[in-house]
Amino acid sequence: MIQSTKPLMFLTSFLFVSIFSVSVNVQAQTKSKITLTIDGFKNKNGQVCASLFASNKGFPSNGDDAIKSGCVSITEVPVVMNFDNLQPGSYAIAVIHDANNDKTANRNALGIPTEGFGFSKNPTILTGPPKFSDAAVVVAGENTKINIKLQYFLGG
Repeated sequence: MIQSTKPLMFLTSFLFVSIFSVSVNVQAQTKSKITLTIDGFKNKNGQVCASLFASNKGFPSNGDDAIKSGCVSITEVPVVMNFDNLQPGSYAIAVIHDANNDKTANRNALGIPTEGFGFSKNPTILTGPPKFSDAAVVVAGENTKINIKLQYFLGG
């Protein structure tokens, strides 16, 4: 008796397509994480606050437009923070060393920051904050590591 191989070929093809579909679907649902390392503190007073932006809307000073934000006490330097469950894309981070724990980027009468600050990609700051595009980092993998070195004007 001769058996047809068509059912076996069909089953093999079906299994391959099913496994491939599951693999593609799992990859599409994989979330990304940013591991943020902040260094360059002048002291360990207060806390450090970071805001994560997915567009130029509100960047860098309007924390209400950030998609995620948080503050942590400074106990060890450098400070490490994480932003989890992110979709792949471009993000920019703004950080302040909130030395007096008021959750505000304090400035003097001329508008010059009196506390430490920093941004993803560590752009040079001369006359004002960077644009979103100057600080944006592409997040595509499972974990993107970003290092920010704080800057201080007026002695911090």
